[in-house]
This record gives sequence, structure tokens and C-alpha cells, in this order.
Amino acid sequence: MASNRLRLPILLIALLATAFTGCRISYKFNGSALDYTVYKTVSISDFPIRAALVYPPLQQVFENELRNYIDRNTRLQVTDGASDLQLEGEITGYNLSPQAVGESGYATNTRLTISVRVKYTDNKQEGKDIDQTFSAYRDFPSTEMLTDVQDQLCDEISKELVDLIFNATLGNW
Repeated sequence: MASNRLRLPILLIALLATAFTGCRISYKFNGSALDYTVYKTVSISDFPIRAALVYPPLQQVFENELRNYIDRNTRLQVTDGASDLQLEGEITGYNLSPQAVGESGYATNTRLTISVRVKYTDNKQEGKDIDQTFSAYRDFPSTEMLTDVQDQLCDEISKELVDLIFNATLGNW
């Protein structure tokens, strides 16, 4: 009889331990708030450079970053032509501007700003379309030549722009 009393608490503890280890709450934060029963495809058009100052590799860098980000963070199939969602636009700005002025009267930092106009069309639900310009920038020391830092700055700025665009469109925050 005494051994039965001892077995009951041990059995109860074992059952509770099994129950709690078997139940897990998990969340997946991929940045997307899409209903994949409704949205299955996205079309991403070219983003030509329409800025006064042109750095040709920027278009390819930006487009690749946008496509890769959507591919990594959604289950949407990227297609050409008709789709549930459309992203199109143009690179409208590629500007350099002096920032901090030193004792000598010359700029000590230069700012590279890139602007992208995006037209987002939701072909499944009305009222979700967006036509907006996004901008991002990076500063670099004026002692460095733009040609030496341009690729790195374009990569960094493109990543930030894509993040902003994704959150405003597909992220649906």
C-alpha cells in the first residue's frame, strides 16, 4: 500500500513533465503578413535608372536584392507577366551632397542618397495599392573617392531600401 502512494506522485510528475515538453508554442517571423491561400505569385519589373547621375551597376544590384529578399522572406512565386501582386518602379535619385564642413571650409563627409519610386499593385484586393518614393543614404569621409566606396555603399543602401519597400508592401505592417 505504501508503494502505491509513492508511485502516484512519481507517475503524476512524469505525466506533467511529458505534457509540458510535448507542447511548444512557436512563431515564425519571416516579415511577411500575406495570406498564402489568396496570394501565390508576384511580378517584379525592372527598375530602370531615371536619375540625373547614373551608376549603371546600381540597377542590377537593387533588382537582385529585391528579388532575393522576397524569395527568402515569402512563399510567393516570382513570375513574369500576370500575377497576384506587382512591384514596378524606377530609381529616381542618385545624389551626392556635402555634409559636415571642417575648419578648412571643405566638407569632411559626403552623403550618397538613393531614391526609388515603387508602384505596388494588389490584383486581389482593392485599396491596397501603393505608389511611393523610398530613400536611404550613407555618409562617407570626403577623403575617400566615391569610386572606392561606391559598390559597398550601393549594396548597403539597396538592402535598406528593399527592407523599407518590403515592410510597406508585402510586410503589411
